[in-house]
Amino acid sequence: GRYHLDNYLDLVVTYTTLMIILSRIEERKAIIGLYNYAHEMTHGASDREYPRLGQMIVDYENPLKKMMEEFVPHGKFAYSDALVSLQMVYPRRNLSADQWRNAQLLSLISAPSTMLNPAQSDTMPCEYLSLDTMEKWIVFGFILCHVALNSDAAALSLWKLALQSSTCLCLFRDEVFHIHKAAEDLFVNIRGYNKRINDIRECKEQALGSMHRERRKFLRSALKELATVLADQPGLLGPKALFVFMALSFARDEIIWLLRHADNIQKKSTDDFIDKHIAELIFYMEELRAHVRKYGPVMQRYYVQYLSGFDAVVLNELVQNLSVCPEDESIIMSSFVNTMTSLSVKQVEDGEVFDFRGMRLDWFRLQAYTSVSKASLGLADHKELGKMMNTIIFHTKMVDSLVEMLVETSDLSIFCFYSRAFEKMFQQCLELPSQSRHSVCFPLLCTHFMSCTHELCPEEVNTHMHTKTHLSLCNMFLDEMAKQARNLITDICTEQCTLSDQLLPKHCAKTISQAVNKKSKKATGKKGEPEREKPGVESMRKNRLLVTNLDKLHTALSELCFSINYVPNLIVWEHTFTPREYLTSHLEIRFTKSIVGMTMYNQATQEIAKPSELLTSVRAYMTVLQSIENYVTIDITRVFNNVLLQQTQHLDSHGEPTITSLYTNWYLETLLRQVSNGHIAYFPAMKAFVNLPTENELTFNAEEYSDISEMRSLSELLGPYGMKFLSESLMWHISSQVAELKKLVVENMEVLTQMRTSFDKPDHMAALFKKLTSVDSVLKRMTIIGVILSFRSLAQEALRDVLSCHIPFLVSSVEDFKDHIPRETDMKVKHTDGLVELSSAAGLPCEIDPALVVALSSQKSENISPEEEYKIACLLMVFVAVSLPTLASNVMSQYSPAIEGHCNNIHCLAKAINQIAAALFTIHKGSIEDRLKEFLALASSSLLKIGQETDKMTTRNRESVYLLLDMESPFLTMDLLESCFPYVLLRNAYHAVYKQSISANA
Repeated sequence: GRYHLDNYLDLVVTYTTLMIILSRIEERKAIIGLYNYAHEMTHGASDREYPRLGQMIVDYENPLKKMMEEFVPHGKFAYSDALVSLQMVYPRRNLSADQWRNAQLLSLISAPSTMLNPAQSDTMPCEYLSLDTMEKWIVFGFILCHVALNSDAAALSLWKLALQSSTCLCLFRDEVFHIHKAAEDLFVNIRGYNKRINDIRECKEQALGSMHRERRKFLRSALKELATVLADQPGLLGPKALFVFMALSFARDEIIWLLRHADNIQKKSTDDFIDKHIAELIFYMEELRAHVRKYGPVMQRYYVQYLSGFDAVVLNELVQNLSVCPEDESIIMSSFVNTMTSLSVKQVEDGEVFDFRGMRLDWFRLQAYTSVSKASLGLADHKELGKMMNTIIFHTKMVDSLVEMLVETSDLSIFCFYSRAFEKMFQQCLELPSQSRHSVCFPLLCTHFMSCTHELCPEEVNTHMHTKTHLSLCNMFLDEMAKQARNLITDICTEQCTLSDQLLPKHCAKTISQAVNKKSKKATGKKGEPEREKPGVESMRKNRLLVTNLDKLHTALSELCFSINYVPNLIVWEHTFTPREYLTSHLEIRFTKSIVGMTMYNQATQEIAKPSELLTSVRAYMTVLQSIENYVTIDITRVFNNVLLQQTQHLDSHGEPTITSLYTNWYLETLLRQVSNGHIAYFPAMKAFVNLPTENELTFNAEEYSDISEMRSLSELLGPYGMKFLSESLMWHISSQVAELKKLVVENMEVLTQMRTSFDKPDHMAALFKKLTSVDSVLKRMTIIGVILSFRSLAQEALRDVLSCHIPFLVSSVEDFKDHIPRETDMKVKHTDGLVELSSAAGLPCEIDPALVVALSSQKSENISPEEEYKIACLLMVFVAVSLPTLASNVMSQYSPAIEGHCNNIHCLAKAINQIAAALFTIHKGSIEDRLKEFLALASSSLLKIGQETDKMTTRNRESVYLLLDMESPFLTMDLLESCFPYVLLRNAYHAVYKQSISANA
């Protein structure tokens, strides 16, 4: 019987292996000495068997030599017969790839008519027997029973065949046995063995890897075909189960052969031991394994019906026809038939757990009974019964032992002992674009590692000896795959950003100028100037064979993504790995870095990308990332939300600066600073900041960063959160200016208090005015506040436009709320209601700016009572009002109708006065209207006074300054203005400045 033979041969091989490994432990004598010493200390006496153990260690110094002597009696009888019986199996398993090809081995479609016939063989279990195991039986067997090589031609041919197949055998894990050297060393000392030694040398020369290389090549295509057909028609797993396990076993043998030899071969240069396509073979093995696991119930249904409907009947007939059948054997046979007859498909449908181990053990017993020399029923005389039982045993395994069969035929857990080779294979796989789609087989292989522990060493399972290594390997593979995919995606994004950059409006200027020149027949500069390629040229192809860089990137990406998307998750040592999550996290990190990188912010030169250009690049990037969903089942929206929301904060989750902090910093420190330095002015007519002609040209054009389209782009990028942060930063700067203004008020407190009540006494006012200090500073600081608030209103307006496009219904609801809540007499009530903050966050203009109120109320003044604070706020308005006339003497105060403002930005004062008054008197619970009326009275009387001045220098821009009073205020009416400063004066002032600008232009 095959099982007896198996176990007998395995026993010998295990014994031999054990002795060889023992002889390789250099400290073996010291170890058993220590063991005996410890035994003495524990039990007070040395181990009884210690002398025998010591003797064995000494005897087996050279284990094979000693065992050759021991095996002389075996060699004459059973053992050599058992080995010779392998000539029926081993040569058939050890064929060349051409022979396999000619026989169309493993092909389901080579003979369509027999596709549904069950795959059968007389020796079913031998068809998927490991080649490695057989070679160990033969090599160790014939070394120990070498006499058979001289007398038996069959034995000699088996021996030679095994020596030509491999140069080393696996003893245990990564411990190997070099066959040719060991055999030669042993046979050299035996007289008359020159011929055997020559055989060994000849076989060593022939033992090259080309035969195995060709086999792997054949198996790649054979397994691919098998996996593809079975994926389409899983029902074929029933009749063709044998093919699946043969395919797995053959492939497993070739992969392990390569792994072992590549690591232990001396001739490293040869290509036979480097296989760049090994991943493909492993991948198809994994596909077949997955089919068996997925369609296990299909196979169970088939074989349950097979056992009950066919096998039971045939076996029953065979038993009936036996001429002699003793009682024990008869009982066993009947139980076989009964067990099989009682099976039904319903058991499979109900998910019943099958267990045929008892039946297989009975067959083992039966073989024992019928193999003894005096048995009345000899199995050798009833070969049909033996063949039938072998087939039945295979069929039972298809019902209850599919997982064990997969381990037996396709377990590659040995890879965990060759981690360097394993990693090298993985790197080679990723480097070869055609193989990257199979790279998932490496993390999948890590799931095999659970079966690498040995049942005789249970502590390996409990301790985490290997676990960490295996987990880190799996993690490394998935991480590398995700990194590679991320790099490809980044390259595609870079290409797409370049293409979208070509479509930016700035690039069409050249085309327009060429067209204009053609019309005006102007001679263009250089002759033969190359014509600029228009965007879109890259899409035109002469033929389909032309492959661009983008094509290559997309192909490589789709191949790699197939691998990442192949399994939703995999389990290694109770840890679950999700390949797609690796890609998602890498994309998040890279997208974050790319967005910040694309701002091209340079701290030294204070250069930064225009918001509109950054937005174009980000959109191009997002379009590419969106397309990744076509390759991998990942949620790219989640990536966008995580990354873009973090970019609206001051710092991201890693504590790195975001585009929000970079742009906020740039607008405050670069653009607005140059405005206060007098190099840039705010043009209300253009709703933008514009460079003024100065000696030192600025490195940037302010208009290109602050016009409507740029501010909208900024709002798109930063979103409401980012714009809120920008506003808060602007308000912080305003609050620091207000703090300085308050100090100036305190310095002039007495004078201002008197002026507040003397506005109807011109001479007294003039005398008091001369006592004031820092008048220019007050106006300059108020102007800066006005400029910052003008910039904020541009930003708010842009935010409102953007939100109206994105969330029109929500914005209209907020507007509706804001417009229809009754205006309270006490402003504080409206402020506490979160409506103002909601409106402000949506970009709607508010009479009282909540951000400004928060910024100013956070200023804590020590030792100053609230009443005193209120008085300072009132006097600040007085100070500004009485200081306005001094602006008339400034050359830069000239009003320009073209820009609807003044080049020194004093037109921003109105906004500053309105907003600061509203905020301060909201905080101090005063009446905003009353305070602004007081301001208007003081300002108008001070300005009317310069109407009576005769000094040309003092009044050079009198009309331009009058226009400051034409300020739109939500708190004051035109009637009030008329009573303080007749509108006729304003009309005349407008007339004068327009007339002046026309004459200046002429």
